[in-house]
Amino acid sequence: MGYDRHLTVIHSAAAQLTALAGEASRVIEEPGAIRIEIDITPVLVRQWPRLLAVLDLGDTYGLTATEAGQTAWLRIALGTAPSC
Repeated sequence: MGYDRHLTVIHSAAAQLTALAGEASRVIEEPGAIRIEIDITPVLVRQWPRLLAVLDLGDTYGLTATEAGQTAWLRIALGTAPSC
């Protein structure tokens, strides 16, 4: 996947999660990747098939559970940035 394609997928996934949840998704830079996450709420549970479709845009995805609640996340590995 090219660099521009990565950016398009990242922006699209973040926007779709925000629209589904009604709250802003979190975009986190990691070494060589971007992770996008959103807290699981009753609103998202009712949208589960659509949520899974967005998560599937990532190279990997999953759920994390803590005492504070559950978070859905997807990770997109970044390709090489274009040369200037």
